[in-house]
Amino acid sequence: MDTDVLIVGAGPTGLTVAHELRLAGASAVVVDRLSRGSELSKAGGVQSRTQEAFDQRGLLEPLLATGNHPAGLAHFGGIHLPLTKDRHRFPWRSIPQVVVEGFLEKTLAGQGIHVRRDHELTGLEQDADGVTAFFADGTAIRARYLVAADGGRSTVRSLLRAEFPGQAGTSTVIAADLRLSGVEQTMTHRWNDEGDWVHLFPLGTDPAGRPMLRLAMGGPGRARPREVPITEDEIRDGLRAVFGLGVRLLELRYARRITNAARQAAQYRHGRVFLAGDAAHVHLPLGAQGMNTGIQDALNLGWKLGAAVRGQAADGLLDSYHAERHAVGAAVLRNVQAQSLLMDWEGTRAPEVTATRELFTALAKLPEVQHQLDDLLSGMGIRYTLPGVEGQPLAGLPAPDLDLVLDRGPARVNELLRSGRGLLLDPADALGKVADLWSDRVDRVVGGTEPMLVRPDGYVGWAGGVDSTGDGLEAAFGRWFGEPLLAILSGR
Repeated sequence: MDTDVLIVGAGPTGLTVAHELRLAGASAVVVDRLSRGSELSKAGGVQSRTQEAFDQRGLLEPLLATGNHPAGLAHFGGIHLPLTKDRHRFPWRSIPQVVVEGFLEKTLAGQGIHVRRDHELTGLEQDADGVTAFFADGTAIRARYLVAADGGRSTVRSLLRAEFPGQAGTSTVIAADLRLSGVEQTMTHRWNDEGDWVHLFPLGTDPAGRPMLRLAMGGPGRARPREVPITEDEIRDGLRAVFGLGVRLLELRYARRITNAARQAAQYRHGRVFLAGDAAHVHLPLGAQGMNTGIQDALNLGWKLGAAVRGQAADGLLDSYHAERHAVGAAVLRNVQAQSLLMDWEGTRAPEVTATRELFTALAKLPEVQHQLDDLLSGMGIRYTLPGVEGQPLAGLPAPDLDLVLDRGPARVNELLRSGRGLLLDPADALGKVADLWSDRVDRVVGGTEPMLVRPDGYVGWAGGVDSTGDGLEAAFGRWFGEPLLAILSGR
């Protein structure tokens, strides 16, 4: 074997998988067909749950230190959700994908993992022991497992002939990063009576300290094939149609056409090959949910592959990647398609679309509706359906980032997960006998308000009541962390 895991694609998803594998003690090789990293900003923000995950790895502070990344308010289909402000420890932040990619690649390089560029994948073979990838330059790489993180037009998915059902794109709109004058540097969604529309949100500042905006723009008759270049005059015409003559284009930094295609791979696992990120699901980039969902795919998959490489994965652990993440991806596609309808993506100004938006805008004034939508968009409401823990209120949810007072001093749950190991909170100091069996891969701390077993990806795999005696805990340990150390040593 050349490596434990070969990762095809050096975007945020692939780089996050590599970071998780390194933390798990597994070797990884990252390849990409491009000769250098993309300079396109692409996705524009990092949601609350992704920031929590980065905090659980000690990555959030240095990521935020890379520049001016302002916090923003949530929106659903351009409808503001102001009551969601400060609901989570980490609010939505405007951090372009290019910044996230550059940060992760630099971090991995500091750990000895360098992206191998100019590697164009041309062939793939797998057998009972591993996967062999073949490249255009005649080289090959052999690995135990392969992760396809090579985007919406995934070569790996094509070579697998994997089913990718869904809706083909029917229209395009413009997405651009630019500087404007004559408009507020805040989130704005506006349209005219003819159906032309513009959506803006702040992207922070450029190196000269000037405010940048992300623009999405469309309307009737404005769709063009994706390959048609976008001109400054086209941008100016769209702005003029919505804002009049008062808004000026000062600089166009980047622009591309995006479609409303919505597709999801039928299976995320194909033997020893796993699809993640845009290789597994594509949809409109509303709320940066493509990048954030891909990073969450990586966090779910990385520790499980690490356990498999170490020989500590329970039966079914790798299959749980599809079981957990496919449902999440499907939910993202549904909410993005709903947002597309509310935004009147194609500029139809159809009476039924207008009526639906007006009704939804009224409903969205209710706090409970805003909070529900915020949980949906931020990733904080994701709950995995886990076996054996039915009726446990916290099981399957992200672990609360509790402030703990331990013998060694104060600590947060997120900080205790930075080892990449599992974590058992044992407030009554009553569960040590069980926990000791898995002490080589799970940390136990005496603290918290109620006992809970937290997986390496920060999700609760088991939770007991305040007076819990640990019913079901040993089974949960085995489900998420494999056979206990003594059983492995004795050959049981």
